[in-house]
Amino acid sequence: MKGNYKFLLLALLIAFASCSFTSKKFDDPDKDKLLIQLITYVLDQGHFNPQDINDEFSANVFEDYLNQLDPFKRYFYESDIKEFEAYKDQIDDQIKAYDVSFFSITHERLLKRIEESKKIYSEILDKPFDFSKEETYSSDYENLNYASNKREMKERWRQQLKFSTIANYDDAVSQRNTDLETNNLPESAFSAENEKFKTNEKKSLKEIEKEAREMTKRSLDELYDFIDDRQRKDWFAVYINAIVEEFDPHTFYFAPEDKDRFDVAMSGNFEGIGARLQKKMDAIIVNEIISGGPAWRANELEVGDEIMKVRQEDEEAPVNVVGMRLDDAIKLIKGPKETIVNLTLKKVDGTIEEISITRDIVEIEETYAKSSTVIKEDKKFGVINLPKFYINFEDYNKRNAASDIKKEILRLKEEGIEGLVLDLRNNGGGSLQTVVDIAGLFIEEGPIVQVKTTGEPKEVLKDKDKAIIWDGPLVIMVNELSASASEILAAAMQDYKRAIVIGSKQTYGKGTVQNVLDLNRMVRNNSNGDMGALKFTTQKFYRVNGGSTQLEGVKSDVVVPDRYSYINIGEKDQENPLPWDKIDAVDYDLWGNYFDYDTTIERSKARMANNEQLKLIDANAKWVKKIRDREIYSLNYDAYKKEMELNEEEAKRFEKLSEYSTNLTFSSLPYEIKLMEQDSVLKEKRERWHKSLAKDVYIEEALNVLNDLKMTYAIKNNVAGVKN
Repeated sequence: MKGNYKFLLLALLIAFASCSFTSKKFDDPDKDKLLIQLITYVLDQGHFNPQDINDEFSANVFEDYLNQLDPFKRYFYESDIKEFEAYKDQIDDQIKAYDVSFFSITHERLLKRIEESKKIYSEILDKPFDFSKEETYSSDYENLNYASNKREMKERWRQQLKFSTIANYDDAVSQRNTDLETNNLPESAFSAENEKFKTNEKKSLKEIEKEAREMTKRSLDELYDFIDDRQRKDWFAVYINAIVEEFDPHTFYFAPEDKDRFDVAMSGNFEGIGARLQKKMDAIIVNEIISGGPAWRANELEVGDEIMKVRQEDEEAPVNVVGMRLDDAIKLIKGPKETIVNLTLKKVDGTIEEISITRDIVEIEETYAKSSTVIKEDKKFGVINLPKFYINFEDYNKRNAASDIKKEILRLKEEGIEGLVLDLRNNGGGSLQTVVDIAGLFIEEGPIVQVKTTGEPKEVLKDKDKAIIWDGPLVIMVNELSASASEILAAAMQDYKRAIVIGSKQTYGKGTVQNVLDLNRMVRNNSNGDMGALKFTTQKFYRVNGGSTQLEGVKSDVVVPDRYSYINIGEKDQENPLPWDKIDAVDYDLWGNYFDYDTTIERSKARMANNEQLKLIDANAKWVKKIRDREIYSLNYDAYKKEMELNEEEAKRFEKLSEYSTNLTFSSLPYEIKLMEQDSVLKEKRERWHKSLAKDVYIEEALNVLNDLKMTYAIKNNVAGVKN
């Protein structure tokens, strides 16, 4: 089946490259028009769910494009929008005619408004802010009206700048108070390194306010330096993506520079901090922590954190990246190996924190499967962590997730394990072929997943190897960030009643597959330069029971709360996701065994209902949701400070979450222990992993479930023996 997929993809690429199946010629001398021609053709012919490019489509592009250009609504006026609205139901016609008039007028107007805004923010920041005044600031930009005149626009800027400055002001006041406390220490407390605190003169609040404004201005000046560096082609890429993202959230145009970065990422060579970022409105959000990278090792950055400011190690002033283009923010965050970048974060729980990360190259080995043994009530169990479904597409016989999982299971069996936990938390997916092969390790044979391509009959990927590597109790762990391939494996094991799935209410819900097409393949005699690439959705996954994993994901048999429980983080929370649907089920046989899943699940639910740690995690998740949903902030410093202190006090309530520990001891397998004798880095990694496992309430419950499964097996097996 893998060969069939590679053949179909190759045929598709050859067809596109030669244009042999179409009479269309892609040779327009105007690069903008040529790009629209290429992209609309590819999406019409190759996307899983081609869109009708009509007036409704046009209106959606109109809204999304303007939101991307001006998320704060601090550039365009109401009069600009009214003028643009003449194009609201014409963008579809322009797309079909390869006309870029709408883009041209908005681009020209945006550049004009950006120039005007430079004068506005400079004038505002030249004057002191009155932090004793009672007023509030709303961050609900989505429901904010466009300014109707220059007075309104200036007031909007004033409030936004005052909000930015009050945070700088609070930091400086807090630092001054800390310095003053240090100054009151006895002489013996000082050393040469902190002599500056001893001699630090008391700054007036007026001086601090001025410095806070200057810091805000420096950040904006640097932001506008990035904006000024952007060329017309960069803004045109924004427009193109406003069009293609109407198809689904995973369809994306890579401009030439972005394509180069994507190629590097796909090769597995990550240099920087080792985190994937995404833009949501004005915010830069951490979307994934890459296993083995600097951020992963530092263990301070989390998925869901918002990066607000970036400061280099040799600079005093940070650059505010709120509202900055994602690529520009990434340029600031990336850097040479062994240099330090400082990130000011708005954490998942709403607190503000600055962290330092030493840039490095991601150690790809940490994306590989790893295993451990653990003793629970005199029984030995195994734990396998799989961060990604990796594969070498050039040579499947080389190292891949399926062969590695098989090796780890065989090694664990040699250690005499009585149950197995497969941890797929935070696993964003990967190779479809490895999913089929891994599922086959746990069942005799049968279908694993159905794949549908528009206009083609469905294909059923099956395990045809009758060998079973592990037939004992199996628990699969997932969370909201388990996606794609992870969902296929969890769904198959759940449908077969082969495993109990423990984790979030549902997984991410990404039931689609994408391909990347180099657009230069489609152009004859290209004199326009690099055209970039297009990633577009081509297929959809379905469970063996016929249901899609799209949007709904996999619903856990045993639901456990976590800090993401109430946050909008899944596929269903993205813009324009493909819908959930269902196709016919395929024939498959339920796993025949003596495990009493129903009793085990009920026992687990009863345990969790009385687990104080999980109750606290749930309370923390609700508090995180409340903090993240907040939109009104006081611009009176006393009230602002009081709000911050209340947040910090409430955050202390949840500090004990990190203090939790089990009595479980995790051990590496003999082959790894030998490797550790020669590799101190590996030893450190495993010790850190084992320490985190010992503090993991979810792993603890997974082991409880395994223990219960083992007990029910013994009881039912004995009953069966009596009957026989």
